[in-house]
Amino acid sequence: MSISYIPGNGSSSDPSASLGVMHHHVLSVLVENRAGVLARIAQLFSRRGYNIFSLAVAPTDDSRFSRITIVVDVDSAPLEQITKQLHKLINVIKISELDPAESVECELLVATVNADISARGHVMELVALFDGKIIDVGIDKLTVLATGEPNKIDDFSELLSSFGIVELQRTGRVALAKLERQSNKLKNTTGRAG
Repeated sequence: MSISYIPGNGSSSDPSASLGVMHHHVLSVLVENRAGVLARIAQLFSRRGYNIFSLAVAPTDDSRFSRITIVVDVDSAPLEQITKQLHKLINVIKISELDPAESVECELLVATVNADISARGHVMELVALFDGKIIDVGIDKLTVLATGEPNKIDDFSELLSSFGIVELQRTGRVALAKLERQSNKLKNTTGRAG
């Protein structure tokens, strides 16, 4: 059996294929790293009936702050309404909407799959193809890990399902704005007549 992967070739059973960029906002919310902040944000979304597609939170390089990446369903509420409500919370420092074209997004997947002797090589080939790792080995199962853009992780999950997924856990999306690729010096000189 030969396995090939073509990025972005998700099928209709791929959750992201039906969700698409047009239906979600990715918000990066910088908050004070204090007990109860995440609960208050989740409660705000619940009270207002906003649907959270994914949520990831961790401290930043400055231990006083945490960054929460929230992927919000736009059909449940307009972006302006969501940000106004978030700004009302005292522990929220900054809110940024991350345009998928102007940001880097990543997700982590850990899955245990059936992998008896006849399937083990195929699972290992698939894991290698997605730049993943095998992190645990059992008699007839493997636990694998992969990271990457959400569409890549969707595709990996879909292909793993043909072997039989025993357990699966995904982190949810984390994202940051893309870095500037042109120096200010170059920007100032481009377009000037010589």
